Amino acid sequence: MVRRIEVLVAAVVLLVAALSTGAQFLFFLLYLAIIVVGGAYVVTRFGLADLEAGYVLDRLHAQAGDMLRANYTVRNASRLPKLWLEIHNPTTLPVGLPGQAITIGPRGEKSWSVRVPLTRRGHFQVDPMALRTGDPLGLFESNAAVGGYSTVIVYPRVEALPGWRMPPAFIEGSHADKVRTPHTTPSAMSIREYVPGDAYNRIHWKTSARKGELVVKEFELEQTADVWIFLDLNATTHTGVGDESTLEYGVRVAASIAARALVENRKVALTASGAHISPIPADRGPRQYQKIMQALAAVMADGDRPLDEVLVENVARLRRGMTAVIITPSLDPRWVRSLTGLRNRNVEAAIILLDAPAFAAYGHGPEDGREPGAEDLRAQRGVRHALAEHDLRWLNVEPGEPLGTQLVTRGPRPTLVLSR
Repeated sequence: MVRRIEVLVAAVVLLVAALSTGAQFLFFLLYLAIIVVGGAYVVTRFGLADLEAGYVLDRLHAQAGDMLRANYTVRNASRLPKLWLEIHNPTTLPVGLPGQAITIGPRGEKSWSVRVPLTRRGHFQVDPMALRTGDPLGLFESNAAVGGYSTVIVYPRVEALPGWRMPPAFIEGSHADKVRTPHTTPSAMSIREYVPGDAYNRIHWKTSARKGELVVKEFELEQTADVWIFLDLNATTHTGVGDESTLEYGVRVAASIAARALVENRKVALTASGAHISPIPADRGPRQYQKIMQALAAVMADGDRPLDEVLVENVARLRRGMTAVIITPSLDPRWVRSLTGLRNRNVEAAIILLDAPAFAAYGHGPEDGREPGAEDLRAQRGVRHALAEHDLRWLNVEPGEPLGTQLVTRGPRPTLVLSR
């Protein structure tokens, strides 16, 4: 815009000077300026005509740490070359898609690919492909948008947990081995020939009609019991920065445990105390995995309800044989009392304590004045005392270490640690 004003002022001055003096040289400059500016406008005006362009993302769902690839194609259907085209995709991705400036000859085509890392979880938007061209003088430009909006969902990173074992359930079928059982369960495994004594309700009538002989269904024991994950998203409890924060570690713990449980054919439910997330009912299978991962991709530490309120509201839903997994950095021991009655109902609890003082001090030396405060350490010891008093298991998670080396189920009960 500034350059256009400058050219307009220069043209007015040149016109006034030419008309005032009548000098042929000034009229020559005036005609030349009209031709140059008019040519620049025509070049820009038709710079995006007869163009075919598009892009394709290789995935719309990925995990943090994966690479996203975008494939671009631009085709010139005109007999005139396209001397300068600038192409890019505006996006909210943590690492933007790099743009490119190209030249295409008559009836030409260009294709290329770009790859960017998906460095953090979240829901991100990729805007339509933007094309821009202009004249060499920078007086005019032409813009166009191609395609639609795309949403890329980046799931939290799932880590392998080789040493993690869920507490045993107090119901039949509380193991992960697929074995035949004489009992009727929801999981039909195979069919076999009917033998005298088989119950009529186990006959598979469609297959019997097709084969011309009676066949009965065989069942497998249901896999391990349901898992209900409680993720504390109270804004006042979380600390740390970026990937080395209690929020990110808590999300990764929830994602890793959920993925492990679903592989074991458990039913998994998720309750997170954030402001913009609803509880996910218990279910199993790939669709449940997708639901949980999509929810965890978007969660933030924006809740205003303490963990004890969330547990009091939801523990009544836990049935015999379930396992409650509580993931929290909370230093308030009141939430422990909400779990005291679970064992009497044959409900096991696995507590993952995110070490808030360690996360707050991570990456800061003593010279930074960020050593864990005595008050926080006392509160942390209070929570551990309360857990030990009620004979509840817990595992401690600190920053800077893989979850697979920290979430290791040990012997009978954890040893109470009173100091760091």
